[in-house]
Amino acid sequence: MNLKNKTALVLGAIKGIGKGIGLALANEGVNVVLNYFDWEEELKSLKEDFAKTGQDHLIVKTDLLQTDKISDLIKKTTDRFGGIDILINNIERGGWPIVHGEYTQEQWDLEMATTLRAKRWIFEAALPHLLLSDNGIVINFSSIAGIVGRSGPASHIFNECYSAANRGVSLFTETWARMGAPRVRVNEIMLGFFETRHADKTRGWNLLDDDRKKAIMDHTLLNRKGMIEDVVKAALFIIKDAPFMTGSIIRLDGGYVLGGEKIDTIPKGVL
Repeated sequence: MNLKNKTALVLGAIKGIGKGIGLALANEGVNVVLNYFDWEEELKSLKEDFAKTGQDHLIVKTDLLQTDKISDLIKKTTDRFGGIDILINNIERGGWPIVHGEYTQEQWDLEMATTLRAKRWIFEAALPHLLLSDNGIVINFSSIAGIVGRSGPASHIFNECYSAANRGVSLFTETWARMGAPRVRVNEIMLGFFETRHADKTRGWNLLDDDRKKAIMDHTLLNRKGMIEDVVKAALFIIKDAPFMTGSIIRLDGGYVLGGEKIDTIPKGVL
């Protein structure tokens, strides 16, 4: 797929995974709209890094929890670039037990509103424009919390609400793939422990003791955390090289989900 002059709306673009995907798309000739809300201290770096690409782009600040503001974001995108071809639906709010402790209703509602509600309203607003594209693409981001929940080495990192919300993202992916077909492909990248999500460049990771950190890496078959470039490659594969894939989930976790079951050597047997 030739991406030159396509338009992508990237959520959570201020830093980390969203920024990394946005930069990769800009370097492919895509006009990129970068939405953010918090982490204001990263804005200067965002502007500088995208200026270096030489590609047309727009940086917008929108609180996506205010659903009535979402139509403004879509309008700013289409007014500037004429449409939307790609939606990187990268917005979530985790509730680390080691950070937040026991639940309050406010924390619960915030996680659900960010990880599920905002994703849904963004998709709903963007879909008419994606359908007008000759090849609309949506990538939802989720977490393996939707599979493993609050269990094992991850029990200090994933709580029940965050886990339930991420399982819901996968239902969205399947439903939206049906809604968009055949003109819009909707797929999902389910993340394990990545440097800027669940791992060392997050506040919660640094509250874990060394034994807990080691247990997580030991549970990961590839014995390492994921890097932003790992996500970027997966996203570009979905966008450029997987035209027959929709409604699918790529689990990008280095084998964490499988890591709990070790394989013993085959016994000699009795025959």
